[in-house]
Amino acid sequence: MTNKPLILVVNDDGVHAKGIHELIDVICNFGDVVVIAPESHQSGKSAAITVDAPLRATKIEENNGVVIYKCNGTPVDCVKLGFNQLLERKPDFVVSGINHGANSSISVIYSGTVGAAIEGSLHGVPSVAFSLCDYSPNADFSKAKIVCAKVFQRVIENGLPQFTCLNVNIPVGNIKGIKVGRQARGKWMEEFEKRTDPHNRDYYWLSGYFQSFEDETDDTDINALEDNFASVVPVNIDMTCYHALQELKRWDF
Repeated sequence: MTNKPLILVVNDDGVHAKGIHELIDVICNFGDVVVIAPESHQSGKSAAITVDAPLRATKIEENNGVVIYKCNGTPVDCVKLGFNQLLERKPDFVVSGINHGANSSISVIYSGTVGAAIEGSLHGVPSVAFSLCDYSPNADFSKAKIVCAKVFQRVIENGLPQFTCLNVNIPVGNIKGIKVGRQARGKWMEEFEKRTDPHNRDYYWLSGYFQSFEDETDDTDINALEDNFASVVPVNIDMTCYHALQELKRWDF
């Protein structure tokens, strides 16, 4: 390692996913990069950690200022191992992604990509999660990489408030620009398809669709993406419902 900024890169699609290698290609221009990523797909893991099995991390590559580890744990496990065991010093930044698929609106609470960035922010380190609105394993990240570079450069220049990370979602096609906004209100309407395996045992396959609760607003991540802007939403770890706080204080317990 040099005296350049030390940047921890992680994802939830796995160490061999195209998105993380496209992100490495961007981030290595800003400092020394250590990648600690799951050895297999870990989407939807949110802030999950491994508590009932041993964690293993194996260095699989070291070249031109980039060191890559694979880990048998979750994205947050990867970040925790980095801070506690694998890194020579505390990283200056944590960058997560580029995820294959959007992590806008309510998806922020399920996403392992965002979970890893939130974990980085818990350590007081400026952290960013990047996602491209394309689930294809061979998605075209060329325009997304430009957005990643612009956003990360601004984070370097300005820093982030303590315990705050950025959730960045990038549309496909012609990107008009970058908008800062808030998380849209909505939810996934789950549908479980019942199937039967060859042993005549029932199992269920999750599917569904996203339902927006505010179609007429123009300041949300969903609105930005629909207008072909990349969205930037600041995310923090305080889940207190402040508008209900005063009401609850009036309750007679």
